Amino acid sequence: MSLIKSNKRRTPRLSNVFRNDPFFSDLMDRKSMFENFFDTNGDFDISPAMNIKEKEKEFEVELAAPGLRKEDFNITLDEGILTVSAQKEESKDEEKEGFITKEFSYNSFSRSISIPESIDEEKEVTAKYEDGVLKLKLHKKENMEPKKARRINIS
Repeated sequence: MSLIKSNKRRTPRLSNVFRNDPFFSDLMDRKSMFENFFDTNGDFDISPAMNIKEKEKEFEVELAAPGLRKEDFNITLDEGILTVSAQKEESKDEEKEGFITKEFSYNSFSRSISIPESIDEEKEVTAKYEDGVLKLKLHKKENMEPKKARRINIS
């Protein structure tokens, strides 16, 4: 007796079962908000990419979060921690051929970073959201000498 691996399915795929039903085929064929639940390539990722640039008088923080509005963001600076968070809710009701479809999605994220001592927390942090990128400017304290890096030996 020999065993041979078979790639044949014994049960039909769910998509094939409902392919001829107009309600279910419409749900499977169109891009729905449910795909964002399973697919991280939706409006924005679970944890958006963040770039931090140090300049002479300020730090620039850029956060990639397309598909949001500036009202969706919450930005706080508290005791040396910069936190950027956002949430977005969408809902859609559709009636077609006697069926009512209700879809909703809820996406949120939160990113926190420790800021260096050279940041002046008393100065205003400027924030601008444009083309899916949130840009923050954190001003440095004046007349502060940068600390030099130390080498640490391993024993």
